[in-house]
Amino acid sequence: YRSWPMATKKKKRSSLKRMRQTTRRTTIKTLARSAARTGVKAARDAIEKGGELAESAVAEASSILDRAAKRGAIHKNAARRGRSRVAKRANKAAKK
Repeated sequence: YRSWPMATKKKKRSSLKRMRQTTRRTTIKTLARSAARTGVKAARDAIEKGGELAESAVAEASSILDRAAKRGAIHKNAARRGRSRVAKRANKAAKK
């Protein structure tokens, strides 16, 4: 048992680079995920209000979800599910 603190190891260049990459990737993916949520929320609000604005909002939400999936921020099937749900809502609202 040592009473004094253990010496810290010097970090390798590769591990420092990995840390930089991770922080960058995390911020990019977080932004994409946030944008996807915002896009879906905006589409839902537009659908509730109705009108031509809803169609463009649904298209925009689909595009944002696909971009998030392409970046790896969300899973491909999650993006498809999100698109499906928004489209289903829009069709249901259009029938009324």
